[in-house]
Amino acid sequence: MSRRRQRGRAVHGILLLDKPCGGSSNHALQRAKRLFDAKKAGHTGSLDPLATGMLPVCFGEATKLSAYLLDADKGYETTLQLGVTTHSADADGDVLQTRPVPQDLTLAEFTRLCQKFKGAQQQIPPMVSAIKIDGQRLYKLARQGKEVDRPPRAVVIHELEVLSFSGVSARLAVRCSKGTYIRSLVTDIGEALGCGAHVTALRRTFVSPFEQHPMITMEALEQMGNTAVRDELLLPVDAGLGHLSAVSISAQGRAAFERGQAPACVITSTGIDRLAPTDTHPADGESVHCRVYDQAGCLVGLGELAESGEQVAPRRVLQWD
Repeated sequence: MSRRRQRGRAVHGILLLDKPCGGSSNHALQRAKRLFDAKKAGHTGSLDPLATGMLPVCFGEATKLSAYLLDADKGYETTLQLGVTTHSADADGDVLQTRPVPQDLTLAEFTRLCQKFKGAQQQIPPMVSAIKIDGQRLYKLARQGKEVDRPPRAVVIHELEVLSFSGVSARLAVRCSKGTYIRSLVTDIGEALGCGAHVTALRRTFVSPFEQHPMITMEALEQMGNTAVRDELLLPVDAGLGHLSAVSISAQGRAAFERGQAPACVITSTGIDRLAPTDTHPADGESVHCRVYDQAGCLVGLGELAESGEQVAPRRVLQWD
């Protein structure tokens, strides 16, 4: 049986979409994919339906590199309400309990408490998260009224700033590692106060290394006249890979690389930061991941650089249409 032809254009690049409130990340992805008439698309990390903000959407060959963005630091702004807990830890959930907020709680005291949550810590994911336990998504179990034990996960809160505080609500700015759940952070803050809390608004302000790049709203995309104009918004497929070293290979080396062989290479730059997944941080004496370019400056794929620095083995080979 012949393979069904995939619809759409061969579009390659990264779109920094400003996800609207309501609807899943996948719904936003599919809308963007239709607007670009793209054959292939994926996103790097989900946002809750309640949440808005940066959702990097990868088109075409950029989807092969998305795993190298998933472990990047992220920034959020969140508004929380004290005194009320919900089953989802956000405003979309059913109220579980209402407790009085300490009447003498001041901005200074609240700020001091929040500072205790900075640094490395173990965090229990909320029941409505998308992670799997015994092969089942937690949010699906939550919809069935079930609750299961969730093993804690190691996360890091790099920065936590109190932007405003009214006595019963507050707004926070957070910079954190991958895997951090802001709902769990807010829940923990509420329990530390003894009154509980839940998220009423959540916005992802950035995904590293795109802090300085503007986002585009779905409405703005829809108002653009054609796909050519939209294509100008796309970042190059390697825009988020500056933390990886770069190597160059010859024309013959490119042919060998695309056949799965390890050609000779020349290191052209070293990575500026280490934001890639932990499995790309090998111990001394092992190989490291790197960007692989041909002599014309075209990205050929990702590879593992041998300890000698003279050869590169293919790990992701790109196929440009």
